[in-house]
Amino acid sequence: MGKSKADKVDEFLARSRQNQGGKDKGYREQSLKIHPWVCARCAREFTNRNVHELTVHHKDHDHENNPSDGSNWENLCIYCHDNEHRRHLDYLEGADAGVDDKKDVAFTHNPFDKLKGLLQK
Repeated sequence: MGKSKADKVDEFLARSRQNQGGKDKGYREQSLKIHPWVCARCAREFTNRNVHELTVHHKDHDHENNPSDGSNWENLCIYCHDNEHRRHLDYLEGADAGVDDKKDVAFTHNPFDKLKGLLQK
C-alpha cells in the first residue's frame, strides 16, 4: 500500500530540513574560513571556545544569495545579529504602517501597575 499524504509531507519536510542544515553549515564554515573571527559591528573577538556565538549575517537579507567569495556575508556576534534583524523588521514594519497608525495602539498590560504600592511599604 502507498504512503499517506501526511507521510509524504513528513518525509519532504525532513529532507528539506536536512538540506537546509547542510547549506547553512556550508556557508557558515566558508565564512569562518574567509573572514576573521571578529564581529563586524562591535569588534568582539572569538576563539575556538566561543566561536559558536559568532553567526553569519547575509548583508542583503537573502539567505539564498551565498556567493563563494563571501561578499554577501559578515560575521556578527549573536547580539549584533539579533539587533540587525530587529532593525530590519522595524524598518519593514514602518514601511507598511503610517506614523499615525501607531498612535492608536492601546496596551492592556502594565508591568508596573502595583509598583507604587510596593514602594510605599
